[in-house]
Amino acid sequence: MSADTNRGLVLIVEDERAISDLLRLYLSREGFGVHVAEDGQSALVAARSMHPSAIVLDVGLPILDGTEVCRQLRAEGNWVPILFCTARDDEVDRVLGLELGADDYITKPFSPREVVARVKSVVRRASLIAPDEAPLVLGPVQVDLVTRRVTVDGDPVALTATEFDLLAHLMEHPGRVYTREHLLSEVWGYAAVVGTRTVDVHVAQVRGKLGDASPIRTVRGVGYSAEAPDAP
Repeated sequence: MSADTNRGLVLIVEDERAISDLLRLYLSREGFGVHVAEDGQSALVAARSMHPSAIVLDVGLPILDGTEVCRQLRAEGNWVPILFCTARDDEVDRVLGLELGADDYITKPFSPREVVARVKSVVRRASLIAPDEAPLVLGPVQVDLVTRRVTVDGDPVALTATEFDLLAHLMEHPGRVYTREHLLSEVWGYAAVVGTRTVDVHVAQVRGKLGDASPIRTVRGVGYSAEAPDAP
């Protein structure tokens, strides 16, 4: 593991040594500590014991594949940001990964700089909130920006890091309509080259978890907004 952990620890789960070594090099240069696991079972052990700031998770792994690793972590209530990496480029695979609770998805071959940029983005977002930032409230939904907790009528709702950031971004300006391209840029932190389907899947996930209390509204032909329950 790298000695410089100013930005936190990144767990790389990858069975191809050339790829893991390259990612380790680039992430270490950016001040991240790095730990590498080469199979799904080792990844679960490391995630549970080392509490990484983010996980770069290959899908095609020995023993347990990446989707099962993600599923088990989410089932345990572990919502560490997960970036899926895979050689597959099928829309169904991508949507499945996001529905399992992944925060982002990138296909091989990829630029290590792009992976680093996405890791930095998801880790950075959690550190931008001031310690006295007031919670966001729309109807029964409350988003605590400091503790990064979401509640509905006081009951906690578990969201991934990206789901939380998406909901918070929409609730910061109730009634304002955001395009999918804007949300990709502001929430994910990169341009819309990956396709706006990513936004739609995350919106569906948030709505499913919040149920009837969800403040997210679809504005046809434009994008999404967050509105109070009594809004027209």
